[in-house]
Amino acid sequence: MSDLDAAQAPAGAVPSDLPLSDRVQEALAISLRGCAELLPQADWVKKLQRWEATGVPLRIKFGMDPTAPDLHLGHTVVLNKMRQLQDLGLAVIPLIGDFTTTIGDPSGRNSTRPPLTREQIEANAKTYFEQIRLVVDMDRAEVRWNSEWCDPLGARGMIQLAAKYTVARMLEREDFTKRFQSGTAISVHEFLYPLMQGYDSVALKSDLELGGTDQKFNLLMGRHLQAEYGQEPQCILTMPLLEGLDGVDKMSKSKGNYIGITEPANTMFAKVMSVSDELMWRWYTLLSFRSEADIAALKAEVEGGRNPRDAKVALAKEITARFHSAAAADAAEQDFVNRSKGGIPDDIPEVALSGAPMAIGALLKAANLVASGSEGLRMVEQGGVRIDGTVVSDKGLKVDAGTFVLQVGKRKFARVTLG
Repeated sequence: MSDLDAAQAPAGAVPSDLPLSDRVQEALAISLRGCAELLPQADWVKKLQRWEATGVPLRIKFGMDPTAPDLHLGHTVVLNKMRQLQDLGLAVIPLIGDFTTTIGDPSGRNSTRPPLTREQIEANAKTYFEQIRLVVDMDRAEVRWNSEWCDPLGARGMIQLAAKYTVARMLEREDFTKRFQSGTAISVHEFLYPLMQGYDSVALKSDLELGGTDQKFNLLMGRHLQAEYGQEPQCILTMPLLEGLDGVDKMSKSKGNYIGITEPANTMFAKVMSVSDELMWRWYTLLSFRSEADIAALKAEVEGGRNPRDAKVALAKEITARFHSAAAADAAEQDFVNRSKGGIPDDIPEVALSGAPMAIGALLKAANLVASGSEGLRMVEQGGVRIDGTVVSDKGLKVDAGTFVLQVGKRKFARVTLG
C-alpha cells in the first residue's frame, strides 16, 4: 500500500479475514482510543499478531523537539497514548530531536522557524525528561537522541537521503504549498526537516510512530524512507490536538488557554473545573486513564440526572493526582470548595512591601497579582479586586500600612504586609 493509499484507509476498518485473539483485540482497541487516524490499520493488526506469536515487542516511536522548556496538557495527549501502549508490553521510544530542533519544524508555519542554540536545546531537554516522567515510565523506555545518527550522516549521507524524495512530493504538503503559492520564502533547509524525521524511523526500525494530526506528512515520510531502505514500513497513529480551556482553540501558552503540567495542584484542579461540561467528555477520552466502559457509564449517569460537576471533580482529581499526588488532589478539591464559598485559601503567598500609603494599582503589581498597574486599575473597574473580602471600587484608593489579603479574580490571592 502506498502512502497516499494509506492516507485514505478508514481508521475504523478491521480486516475481516484476520482472526483476532482477545489480546490483539484489546491492543487494537487501546490503539484506537481517541485517535484521529491509524494508518494502515490492517498492517498494525498484522504487527500485533506477530508480536503475540513471537513475544518480540513492537517498537513505538514518539519524537519531541525540545523547543520550549514547559509542557502543558495538550502535549500529554500523545504521551498518554505512549503510556497506554507501554502498559501493554510494547517497547516505547521517547526520541529527543536535538538534531532536528537545530533545523526547526516547518509544520503549520507560514514563515521560517528560527533554530535554537545547542545550549537552549540541552536546557529544554533536561526539563522535558523531568516532565515526561510524570506520564511515561522512563525506567522501561528506550530514550534516544537523534543526533546519534544524524550527526554521523554527514554531507554525503544527507545528499543521498535527499535523493530519495522529490520536490514535487514535498510541495504537496499543505503549508509548503500555501507559502509557495503566496510567494512566501521557503528555505531549502526546511525540506530537510521531514526527511530527517523520517530517517529517525529508519535508524530506530520503528513499527509505529505517534504524533499529532499536524505531523501526518512527517510521519508518512518515515513509511516512505523505511521502504526505500528495505525495511518494513511503520504504521502511523495520529492524535487530535486538544482544545484548551476555552473549548475553541487548541491548547497553547500563547493563547493563555492551557494547563501546565508543573502548575500548582490547586491551580491545575481549578482550571480543569472551569472547562465546559461538553469539553469535559472529550478531555476524559484524551486525558483520562479510566476505561472507555467506565467513562460511558459515568456519562450515562450524568444523562440520567447526576450532577455533571461530580464527573468534572473526578477528572480534575485524576489529572491533579497524576502530576502531583492523591493527597494533593484531595487538598486541591477542598481549596476549590473553600474558594467557591468565598473563602480564602490556606496556601497563599506572603508578600512584604514598603511604601505606605500605596496606590491600589501599584500595590496589585508589587504583589505580583497583575502584570501592570494599568491592568490592576482595569480589574478594579471591573469589580475584580478585593481587600479582606471587600470589593474595591475606587481606582484612586491609597492603601495604608497593615496586613491584609488581596484578591484578584477568583484565583489570585496574596497576604500582604505593607509598611
